[in-house]
Amino acid sequence: MSRTTPARPLDVAALFPRLAPLARTATRLHPHPGSPSPHDSSVGGPLLWPADEPWPHCDGPHVWDRVNPALSPEDVRQRRRIRAAVASRPSGIPEMERYTPEERAIDQRIAAGRPWPDGPVPMLPVAQLYVRDVPQLRPPRAVNADLLQVLWCPFDHPAHPRTALYWRSAAEVTDVLAAPPEPSAIQFPGYLPRPCLLTPEQITEYPNLLELDEEDQQQLGEWHSWQPAEPAVDSSYRSAPEEFYMDQVSHAPGWKVGGWTRWGLTDPVDRVCEVCASAMDPLLTIASAEWDPSSESWIPEEDRARSIQTPADPQPWNPTMLDLARGYDLQLHVCPVSPDHRHLELVQ
Repeated sequence: MSRTTPARPLDVAALFPRLAPLARTATRLHPHPGSPSPHDSSVGGPLLWPADEPWPHCDGPHVWDRVNPALSPEDVRQRRRIRAAVASRPSGIPEMERYTPEERAIDQRIAAGRPWPDGPVPMLPVAQLYVRDVPQLRPPRAVNADLLQVLWCPFDHPAHPRTALYWRSAAEVTDVLAAPPEPSAIQFPGYLPRPCLLTPEQITEYPNLLELDEEDQQQLGEWHSWQPAEPAVDSSYRSAPEEFYMDQVSHAPGWKVGGWTRWGLTDPVDRVCEVCASAMDPLLTIASAEWDPSSESWIPEEDRARSIQTPADPQPWNPTMLDLARGYDLQLHVCPVSPDHRHLELVQ
């Protein structure tokens, strides 16, 4: 099934012509739970990884926070399956009584945690994107590739997972690694993505308010500037129309390739390559949620029927089950000059 972002309430570039040159194409990935294969674009799915190529490991350091028990990836998957089964049972029964004795025993064993890993940690697959599915995806210069693979270490370095990017030609992978290694423990359950298939969709985005110059910010903050577009403009934003711009027309929530950077945790900072000082390009946004109360107008048409929280689907806004920095996004930027130059990880 495709995913379709509802049309924006108005053409903001027609109302504010100074924004027109700032329009950018972004590709929303629209992850949804599924069973991807190595030949699919996916989040948290198996990678098309050559059997004769070493699996990437993280050398650390891996510091135990002594608050959260360390769980194995299979512990997390098992707990998710149990909680989904419990949620599907009659809600009139107290929650703990809805567990079978076997489920309760497994849950107690998982809660006890695992030993903290010693030595290098196998990285976890986060995303695999084929250029055929995301035409906007462009490999770095002088790289013959049609596939991007993103992995991370499931421990904080220092405040989020450390990521690794691999570009490759899918046609050159003739023998796929069948059983890649997994870490013996991960720091947080929210660092293990649930396998999801993707339905990419291209949209148009505009900059975050904080990236606009003072004149544009002032104009967007004046209600009379928006009045020619009434009734398309929600009058509840009368006291702060710039919030209407941010919530309804600037940039989309959720997983995406390209587009504009989302800010919120900090003010905008320069994104320049530490090697060559080139301006870095936004590559991939890894999101903790596909929408929130301020961005519900971005919910795809096909998902509106299931956008309400239910016991069986307690977080419909988070199909990947990721939780980064307590609900923020991890945005990856790359140098346009060389894939050998370190990419930038930005939490916002």
